[in-house]
Amino acid sequence: MDLTQGTLEEKKGRAKKMMLWFGILSLIMSFAGWTSAFVVSSTRPDWASEFELPQAFLISTIVIIISSITIWLAKRSLTQSNRQMTTVWLLSTFVLGIIFIYNQFIGFQQIIELGYNFTGPTSNVTMSYIYLIAVVHILHVAVGLICLLVVIYNHFKQKYSSSQMLGVELIATYWHFVDLLWVYLFLFLYFVG
Repeated sequence: MDLTQGTLEEKKGRAKKMMLWFGILSLIMSFAGWTSAFVVSSTRPDWASEFELPQAFLISTIVIIISSITIWLAKRSLTQSNRQMTTVWLLSTFVLGIIFIYNQFIGFQQIIELGYNFTGPTSNVTMSYIYLIAVVHILHVAVGLICLLVVIYNHFKQKYSSSQMLGVELIATYWHFVDLLWVYLFLFLYFVG
């Protein structure tokens, strides 16, 4: 396909999708670096190898998987010109994103109750990595929630239709990425940590 072909709107759409994918690739490289550093650091004598992830992290993993389904259903509903169900699924995705972040903070609280903090005398390198990885991911979910609010607002303003879906396509792609990223991080921390 010749990327120079099409209307100005089609070219802008392709450019926005390409920029999103560049951003996603840079995030993949960042998290690959942090998880690689985690593996290398796990050979340190002060590594907490017996630590188990908090139950809240498992709950948040289930929640974020469900949110991936709801954003997919929102996109599908829009494709079928079902505005009401698109609204329901977009709002459901937003609420599930909030629940995910809430459970992440519950998980941090559970880690603190075990006596581990991010820094200071009650911290260790293992917990610092777990905090860093989870907090940076939370920030990316928060960015997704802000973008989702913009999409919801534009949906209410009737800017999307079955033939005009760019905003919904972009947020769905980003949301699936942060969802898959958390599933990877959870499994990584569970099995490697």
